[in-house]
Amino acid sequence: MNITVTFRHMPASEALRNHATEKAQKFKKYLVEPVDIHIILMVEKIRQIAEINVKSKNFTAHGVEESPDMYTSIDKVISKAEGQIRKHKEKVKAHKTEGKAYEVLEATMGATELH
Repeated sequence: MNITVTFRHMPASEALRNHATEKAQKFKKYLVEPVDIHIILMVEKIRQIAEINVKSKNFTAHGVEESPDMYTSIDKVISKAEGQIRKHKEKVKAHKTEGKAYEVLEATMGATELH
């Protein structure tokens, strides 16, 4: 897992970098293959904005959140990306089991009754 943290219009902070990297480690349980995670932290006047891009082999998640506190923005954007990844994984899992359910149904009822 390759995690990159970029700071825009603000000084780089090791505490923010560690917090974002630690929170991004949650994605290990959802994504197995090589993953690139790019977290962008920026300040525009009084808005603290966190943006995340998670790129995997067959999937890309993107999220942007803003709040008055950068730590809150990071937590919100990680939560948003985690929801997208979880939803994608559930869709893939459901798609794989659909075919098996049809095969079991076909075997129990017989091919002539289904068609």
